[in-house]
Amino acid sequence: MSFLVQDEPILVVMAGDARVDNKKYKAVFQQKAKMIPGELVESLVGHEPGGVCPFGAKEGVPVYFDVSLRRFERVYPAAGNDHSAVDLSLEEFVDCVPPAGWVDIGKGWCE
Repeated sequence: MSFLVQDEPILVVMAGDARVDNKKYKAVFQQKAKMIPGELVESLVGHEPGGVCPFGAKEGVPVYFDVSLRRFERVYPAAGNDHSAVDLSLEEFVDCVPPAGWVDIGKGWCE
């Protein structure tokens, strides 16, 4: 998911069944969640909406991983367009895309 934090883009990779918990988001990023408007996503992040992924994002865009991912041995993050994904172990994913940090901003997922 792509957000603006103090008008700068960030990415947060969350489990597919997780939704953003606004209270948790604000506690982590000190502001209300503000998704990047669709028409600005590609210019700010480097990928079109529907294919936003942590691979090949524009330099300087921090990528955070939500704790909802930790329950999976394998993850299937998007891979640059709305019709592709990759199959990685969580360890491989962390090695490929070292996160700027782990965050807990999700709700609605089963532990």
